[in-house]
Amino acid sequence: MPILRSAIKKLRQDRKRTQHNRAVKTTLKHALDRVVSKPTAKDLSSAFSLLDRAAKRHLIHPNKAARLKSQLARRPTS
Repeated sequence: MPILRSAIKKLRQDRKRTQHNRAVKTTLKHALDRVVSKPTAKDLSSAFSLLDRAAKRHLIHPNKAARLKSQLARRPTS
């Protein structure tokens, strides 16, 4: 455990950020699964938005977001 006050605060911040980032990534993964299993235009748009936001916040690499968007766009939608 950290002893310095600044290290204690940093640990607290890191845990909070980790929890938030994990929630965002889980939401993104579920959205991608929805599009892959039963693609609709609304789900596709939602997934694109989540990918862009995750890349903007550095949760995933921008190139990965672009690659996933390209792969999803090639899928036929119903």
